[in-house]
Amino acid sequence: MNQIYPHPNQPGHDSRAIVVSDGMGVPQQYRQNSGPYPNYPYFDQDQNAEPSFDFLKYVRIALKHKWLIIGSVVTTMLLATALTFLMTPIYRATASIQIDREAIEVIDVKNLQPEDTGNGLDFYQTQYGLLASRSLAERVANTLGLVDDAKYNAKNVSLIATLKALVLGDGASTSNPDDAPNETLEDRNLKTVERLQKQLTVAPVRGSRIVNLNIDHPNPAVAQKIANGYAEVFIADNLDRRFDATAYARKFLEERLQQLKLKLEESEKQLVAYAEQQGIISIGDNKNLTTDDLETVNKRLSEAKGERIKRELLWKQAQQADGFGLKEILESKAIQENRRLRSELAATYQQRLAIYKPAFPEMAQLRNQIKELDRSVQTEVQAIKSSIEASYLAAKEEEETLLVQLESTKSDVVDQRNRSIEYNIIQRDLDTNRQLYDGLLQRYKEIGVAGGVGTNNVSIVDRAIVPLLPRSPNLILNLALGLISGLMLGVLTALLLDYLDDTFKAPEDVERDVGIPVIGVLPLPARGVTVEEDLLDARSPISEAVRSLRTGLQFATSEGLPKTLLITSSKPSEGKTTVSVTLAKSIASLGLNVLLIDGDLRNASVHKRIRCSNEVGLSNFLTGSRLPDDCVQATDTDGLVVMTSGPLPPNPAELLSGPRIASLLSMAQESFNIVIIDGPPVMGLADAPLLSSSCSSTMLVVAANETRKSVVKVALRRLQFARANIIGSLLNKFNPAETGYGYGYGYGDYEYHSYGAKELPAPSN
Repeated sequence: MNQIYPHPNQPGHDSRAIVVSDGMGVPQQYRQNSGPYPNYPYFDQDQNAEPSFDFLKYVRIALKHKWLIIGSVVTTMLLATALTFLMTPIYRATASIQIDREAIEVIDVKNLQPEDTGNGLDFYQTQYGLLASRSLAERVANTLGLVDDAKYNAKNVSLIATLKALVLGDGASTSNPDDAPNETLEDRNLKTVERLQKQLTVAPVRGSRIVNLNIDHPNPAVAQKIANGYAEVFIADNLDRRFDATAYARKFLEERLQQLKLKLEESEKQLVAYAEQQGIISIGDNKNLTTDDLETVNKRLSEAKGERIKRELLWKQAQQADGFGLKEILESKAIQENRRLRSELAATYQQRLAIYKPAFPEMAQLRNQIKELDRSVQTEVQAIKSSIEASYLAAKEEEETLLVQLESTKSDVVDQRNRSIEYNIIQRDLDTNRQLYDGLLQRYKEIGVAGGVGTNNVSIVDRAIVPLLPRSPNLILNLALGLISGLMLGVLTALLLDYLDDTFKAPEDVERDVGIPVIGVLPLPARGVTVEEDLLDARSPISEAVRSLRTGLQFATSEGLPKTLLITSSKPSEGKTTVSVTLAKSIASLGLNVLLIDGDLRNASVHKRIRCSNEVGLSNFLTGSRLPDDCVQATDTDGLVVMTSGPLPPNPAELLSGPRIASLLSMAQESFNIVIIDGPPVMGLADAPLLSSSCSSTMLVVAANETRKSVVKVALRRLQFARANIIGSLLNKFNPAETGYGYGYGYGDYEYHSYGAKELPAPSN
């Protein structure tokens, strides 16, 4: 439930501000924009926002468990390699055939089989089913003699096959006829057919009519033999089915043809006898001479009538035309030549008229020549009109003659038709019998050719060749599968381990899961090096981290460094004593006066790190047996004064709950710039909450990859109940190599990358 806590910005805890907390007592969101952590915008974010996918998180998980993933990949690839070499090599031979819906029509053989009224998919699915059918496998086995073929039935001597045979106990993988002397021929045929069906793979080529017949067998030559045999037997089987389908039709057509032949002969005899009796001469196509004459005369009459009409129109135009209005006149070469000469003479006359007078003899001669040419043209025009008139009269006379002839021929045709009624009846009967006979005879021939010649819709495209390399096992494919499987197994295992790992791994985890800022991060020292030894190097990563922590504390409160700082942890062995001592020395190196108090009255350890006496300390002051000046000791570090725990009392909680601890801190603030208390762990003890209520600031130390999140949340709730001013946390023992983080510091020519090693001996608090 939501609870009210004092605002941590108020050292005296007199005023209140709203802080929303979850059920564990951990602050979720500060409602005021101004707070003690202006440099941590995390507290102004909406904690109820939908979580987004964090890709870098999974990268860090993979880097942390990289050796697990690599080991999983290597193991699966070694296993895939071993299985590859233990498996029997299987070779694949492929024969390609083309299946058409219709055979090549060398002759018309339609409707010899039931027509396919479905779509193409139904047809080809039927063909694929026929290829994989048991009957076709039986025919292949019998045609190739596979039942007693020693190469085909050779034993599989691979280790995997041997183990399979031992497990099954029936010799299924060593199907050799010699191994079962009591086995009947029918049983061996059945096993061979079943084996053939398993070895065959029908693989249609997408978007084409090509079908690949794949045969898998340990012997490459046997695989080639069976693949080609399947293609050839399928073609033969298709032909046999077509031939069987026409057998009944041929028998039926033979009987019908014999009957129709007798009827046709009888009809021809009747027709010839009647035509001879009536004097009817037929010229084929139900025609006779009289009818043919009528058609000829009628055709000629139509042509003559058309010609007459054309001549008549031309004659009328000639009568009405004046001068050169007719096409025939204009196209006449004589008239064209006369007109050309007249034009030349007229031009000459006009030229000379400018020189001579019209009465001049030469001019008179030119005029006479022009008049002569005009008379010649008129004569030619009259001749053309007379020719047109003669053509019209001839066409008219021809039309009249053909009309008379047509009437005469009509009478002959009517008489002929009266005598041809019975003839036509006999002729129609003859034609019907001939059509039936010809149709059945043609169909009989087509069926015979289709059954004998063997028109087929299946053809071989590529015959199978002996495969040179085995299809399986495929080392590259198996290694790829092993790589993928190992990678997936390793990644899933890493994700599972990370999911089960409820510890803090990175600074972002602390801020995200418990809602307090991370003021500093202390890495692990190098392997075999203690923290004290690593701190001797001012350029070491830990030294840099301590200085960064010191800087962070200066900005943790609005007044700068907190006056009194409690350093505690949720459980023992998280390194709070090391942090307290190291931080106190670092602040003292700035020229500030620092008082370090060992507030852990149950398991004191500051005196061990400082290497000083623990005969007199905090417990003596709290019991009233000594004054504060008697309980402090100087150290080797300038500005650093330490107050050890002193003799461990039987009732530390009662001593810490009294007023003397607050009085001690109040007096210390007058003489020292900062008072650092190395407190006891929070869990299970009341000491830390009591100390936190007396200090102006509290910092929680969290050990990376050790401290569980639930424990930290409970510890924070206890501190919040004690009204502690938690200014932030410190992530200790951080190993960026395990989490995938890479923090580095660079100063000029000196760079420090990737904090230390993996292990740090946990100090005893």
